[in-house]
Amino acid sequence: MSLGLFEAVIRTLPHPVVLCTGDGAVLAANAAATASIPQLCAGASLYALAQDDPRVLKDHLRTWLRSGSPLPGALVLKDGDGQPVRFRCQGVRATWWPGPQAAAQLTLHRLDEGDRFVVLSRQVSALNREVAIRRAAQAQREELLLVEQAARARLQRLYELTGALASAATLAQVVEAVAATAARVLDVDGVILELHSRRLVPALEPGEDLRDLTETHWKDLDQPGGDTPPAAPGALRVALEADGVVVGALSVRARAGAIPDREHLTAVAQQIAQAVRRAGLYEHEHRVAERLQLSLLPQLPAVAGLETAVSYAPGSDLVMVGGDWYDVYDLDEDHIGLSIGDVAGHGLPQAAVMAQIIAALRSIVLRLGTRPEAVLDELNRYLHLYHHGQMATAAYLLYHRPTRTLTYVKAGHPPPLVIHPDGTSRYLHGPISPPVGPVPGTRYRQSQTTLDDGDAVLLYTDGLIERRREPLDTGLQRLTETARHATGLNMHDLCKLFLNHQPGAHYPDDRALLLIRPHTPPAPAPQP
Repeated sequence: MSLGLFEAVIRTLPHPVVLCTGDGAVLAANAAATASIPQLCAGASLYALAQDDPRVLKDHLRTWLRSGSPLPGALVLKDGDGQPVRFRCQGVRATWWPGPQAAAQLTLHRLDEGDRFVVLSRQVSALNREVAIRRAAQAQREELLLVEQAARARLQRLYELTGALASAATLAQVVEAVAATAARVLDVDGVILELHSRRLVPALEPGEDLRDLTETHWKDLDQPGGDTPPAAPGALRVALEADGVVVGALSVRARAGAIPDREHLTAVAQQIAQAVRRAGLYEHEHRVAERLQLSLLPQLPAVAGLETAVSYAPGSDLVMVGGDWYDVYDLDEDHIGLSIGDVAGHGLPQAAVMAQIIAALRSIVLRLGTRPEAVLDELNRYLHLYHHGQMATAAYLLYHRPTRTLTYVKAGHPPPLVIHPDGTSRYLHGPISPPVGPVPGTRYRQSQTTLDDGDAVLLYTDGLIERRREPLDTGLQRLTETARHATGLNMHDLCKLFLNHQPGAHYPDDRALLLIRPHTPPAPAPQP
């Protein structure tokens, strides 16, 4: 309920109705209240209008603000002439009020002269009760203080669990938060989190195990042998239910002679259930998105006479694939085509453009694959026509098996690195051409080199070498230094070496690597 709606409801009531805060500030009053006391309106203070000792009003307000149901009381207020006006009233906390201070809703009934003894009697009774309560509180002060301290400590531990669960996005983080804090929050010896993994994160393929996503601080109820026996003596088990779905249970091993408060245990279980459910939905959506995004990257064909290895690392945990791509084309018996590139930007729009470029390039290479310059000319035309405003760096290479000649053309892309068997290396700088997309009619120039036996060629995107506030040459120098440690490594290990050549570094952009090593297949054995 809003304050406006409350005022509309009480406007026509025949008896005075007032809404005020604990410090006596009047938030709303109807016409009947203002008619009884002209100063009794929104913005006034009950303490300024009170005839009696302000402590009496303060005690009344404190009682009403703690009450969930109407409690009787009495008020004596001054009218416009300073004359006392007595009211019999009932007050209750306005639970609907959203303001920073609690508010009490008061219903007043003006008393005539014949009701003075009733009012006085009620005041005397209220005073007697207050004196008795104070005497009891004085006698029990130490005990209440200890109880209050224990409640504050428990509330503080509950805040810690709430904060840990609120900041946990993945299922692994939720499980870790429960394992680290739940036992202390409940003041028990230990807790066991039991989850229905298939309800939380449906399998995307047969044989998937949800335990791959988390540590072992939980029990999977959906695995063979996952059925939980009845709780042992001294142990409690509370179902975890969120959004009408039972996602598991929380088993609690209580301390001897100290059974946790059931309401407190239920409140903790509800928080854990909501966090687990939320993390399960996030995990499922994230894995589906990850599968879809990774499916955009091509599956490289097996090409005779060519060893390949690829690696891809996203620059963000939220998006698994950006605008980087690589591909290999088996053109004919003598020629192998290679491409790598990077759409400017990072995110799903760039990933969509990247997927369309891969498809377009495969069509272009089928027609023009033995003419590297023509391939990038056509790609530039395609990107300008169908993805206007987008830009990409790219490189296309053509390897001629019989002569070991590598013809390459680059469009604003970092130079490929040729790695020799002894660990030395050289860059294929070649002609400099602008990226594809922004400038129609650009003519791209190609260059050639010859590979020696055992040479490998590393194609990569700029995310591998670029760092903020660092010259590009520094990143290129790091790759040549890394190549010195490449002697004797197989293609897979060599690709991993370059992908992680700077441990602990922050990579703000995607990294795509395509590593190739041509070789001469063994001659077929002579037929007898």
